[in-house]
Amino acid sequence: MTTAAIDPVPLAQELIRAESVTPAGPAVFEIVERALSAAGFEVTRMTFSGNGAGSVENLFATRGSGGRHLALAGHVDVVPTGDKDAWSQDPFGAVIAGDVLMGRGAQDMKGAVAAMIAAASDWSGANEPGQVSFLITGDEEGPAINGTRPLVAWACEKHQFDACVVGEPTSRQVLGDTIKIGRRGSISGILTVNGRQGHVAYQHAAENPVPALLSIGQALLKPLDGGSEHFAPSNLEITSIDVGNKAFNVIPASVSLRFNVRINDLWTVDGLRAALTERAEQAAGGTSFELTWPDGASSAFLTRDEGLIERVTAAVETVTGVRPEATTGGGTSDARFIKNHSPVIEFGAVGSTMHQVDERTSVAELRLLARTYREIIRGVLTP
Repeated sequence: MTTAAIDPVPLAQELIRAESVTPAGPAVFEIVERALSAAGFEVTRMTFSGNGAGSVENLFATRGSGGRHLALAGHVDVVPTGDKDAWSQDPFGAVIAGDVLMGRGAQDMKGAVAAMIAAASDWSGANEPGQVSFLITGDEEGPAINGTRPLVAWACEKHQFDACVVGEPTSRQVLGDTIKIGRRGSISGILTVNGRQGHVAYQHAAENPVPALLSIGQALLKPLDGGSEHFAPSNLEITSIDVGNKAFNVIPASVSLRFNVRINDLWTVDGLRAALTERAEQAAGGTSFELTWPDGASSAFLTRDEGLIERVTAAVETVTGVRPEATTGGGTSDARFIKNHSPVIEFGAVGSTMHQVDERTSVAELRLLARTYREIIRGVLTP
């Protein structure tokens, strides 16, 4: 069995030490560029801006020609550390103690980026047929507006990918137990009910918007569906109710409710919005309300390339000894921007501490992940 040509662990440490709370800055991309250039990849760094969001740096790299073409996708931005004093080690120190590498991004997902680069370096040195490219963004953890979405569109003007693997931390208990073959979609909404402010003792002179909002909220919370063959039931979660009122004796002028829905493949974005609007109208009983939909909604998707699923599954099982379960659970990822350009599967480290204080990964597991990506490259590029 081939092992990665370079050790992904020191590379992961370098990446973690390059502080890159979303959006990622140039320092972390310089590390990625240096490693990929040394492996013979042609690297292009580009910045996208506009669309109501800030500028974001991204990186595309490619090597090889002819045959099948595999894209490896990931992000080098990370979420904030939270209270640094709550960490047992410097969150950007990339300290190794025994088998544990600690630091923000160790699992999500600088460790996987390092493992992918190590695997691609080995593939490059073996002179095997096919083509491998990297799609690396700096804002997956942020608005995700000027990252993978424009990057993959730009890349696909010049290249056609046969498959893409995203290195999100999909494994649950042990490396290899889970791959993602799709994701639920995400829709956010803001419900606002306006009333008339007044004194609580003179309620006849005011109009309290809160009871109407609560009724509408209860209607929105009713089950949406019973799930489908590959997806769990869609779920709507209320995330805040705000009146901006700190007084006990004042009826508020307005109240707003924010919610997020994770939808399965039984719904389209427009269909779900229409259904929720109808529910709200029925529950409002004539009360005026406003329902708005912030940008960023996405539909559920399912990878239907059975050949790709089997190739990735076989590669994971060959290296880890574990046959992965193919699921669609969890949150959203940048795979939602790639699915329209290429069949896409997600596979990566155990995600038990991602986004947490003391985020960490196993050193041995990180090296095993690099070997697994190497086998995935071989399996996908083999005609």
